[in-house]
Amino acid sequence: MSGEDAPAEQQNAVDQKQETKPTEEPKTEQPKTESEPAAAAEAAATPAATTEKVPEEETFTYRALVLTGYGGYDKVKLQGKKGKPTLKAGEVLVRVKACGLNFADLMARQGLYDRLPSPPVTPGMECSGVVEAVGEEVTDRKVGDKVMVLNRFGLWQEVAVVPASHTFLIPEGMSFEEAAALPVNYITAYMMLFDFGNLRPNQSVLIHAAAGGVGIAATQLCKTVKDVTVFGTASASKHETISQGGVTHTIDYRTKDYVEEVRKISPKGLDIILDPLGGSDTHKAYNLLKPMGKLITYGAANMLAGQRKNLLAVAKNWYHQFSIHTLSLIQGNKSVCGFHLGYLDGEMELITQAMDTVLDLYKQGKIKPRIDSTWHLEQVGDAMRKMQERNNIGKVILTTEPMPEEEKKEEAKKEEKKEDKKKEEKKKDDKKKDDGKKEEKKDDKKKEEPKKEEKKEEKKEEKKEEEKKEEAKKEEK
Repeated sequence: MSGEDAPAEQQNAVDQKQETKPTEEPKTEQPKTESEPAAAAEAAATPAATTEKVPEEETFTYRALVLTGYGGYDKVKLQGKKGKPTLKAGEVLVRVKACGLNFADLMARQGLYDRLPSPPVTPGMECSGVVEAVGEEVTDRKVGDKVMVLNRFGLWQEVAVVPASHTFLIPEGMSFEEAAALPVNYITAYMMLFDFGNLRPNQSVLIHAAAGGVGIAATQLCKTVKDVTVFGTASASKHETISQGGVTHTIDYRTKDYVEEVRKISPKGLDIILDPLGGSDTHKAYNLLKPMGKLITYGAANMLAGQRKNLLAVAKNWYHQFSIHTLSLIQGNKSVCGFHLGYLDGEMELITQAMDTVLDLYKQGKIKPRIDSTWHLEQVGDAMRKMQERNNIGKVILTTEPMPEEEKKEEAKKEEKKEDKKKEEKKKDDKKKDDGKKEEKKDDKKKEEPKKEEKKEEKKEEKKEEEKKEEAKKEEK
């Protein structure tokens, strides 16, 4: 990891002052025999004070969110870490203020994102904060710079060490929350629409999940080009918000077939489709393209179904995976592109160019990240749940600011209620099982009763037969 140079230099300066202080004190006219014991006492006290000091490297602590294993929301835990990180050449240490939550983080929790190393590991692809230390060979960043950070993983913690080239200066007036919401969503949307899509005036674009982070970023970027028609899918409760944000035609994907809705308005199809869904929806998207249209697929959200990995959803998505012959592309005059920002981590020059353009648009007031909600690190489970259940409009943010004691108590109460609810549900389940067993026993008993009656009848018949035989013997005698 990395370390912090400035505090160490300050500490050295303090030590030097402590060593020179006795020589700077005014001389007194006391006899030498009296001053010597005092000097000896002071000299004896100085080493004692220095031996009591504990190196900063050993006392340095920070909090980090750690993915402890694949599964539900409870697999991401807040842990304390000890030890001052050390910086390599070209790296900076950032005191993190806010972190962005992305769909890739949800997939990573379920073990569906291969750009994250195996647990235990700290997730997080973007954050914002203040540079606290710089390593050797770093010339364009200094201590105190406010920066946003883009990295493959490891940013959901209070301090993060990253290459200086992965940091971008925060513009004047942008909050830390906005800065943490910008890198992944806006670079993704920009590169898809302009580098792949070559978006031009009077074109049409379909944006799935138009109320999400990438969806809102893409809508805002579409508005920077003249007369672009935006089709956006989202649940009905979000339509008003995304309409105000620039979506021309809103479609409730839960109650309507978005393909039919698009065809009603644009019978020829669309120029650009951004597809984060995968599976059968990619087939639909390709068929919706106009000649010279472009399909840009950048995710497989259809794989996510529930807290934990759903093997049926994964299998279904792979079974319906889109594939096409090059001759079909030629004959259809269409193009299919794939985009994944996580695999561009070695192409920082491309990413920096896109980020520079995005930041210029922000400074011009043409784009602005929308923050849905901000959560403390202790609330990461609730933050992930909100995003996975599609209840957010805009970006979900994690803040490293410590949770106030009152909120902690409230969270503790919520957890207690959740536990109580689980216990109640377990009791109900156990009761149902017990009732089921009792019913089974009753049914078995009922089944046994006819058998007993049959046996009784059989015994009666046997007894009658024996009595007849006895009667017959008597007659013979």
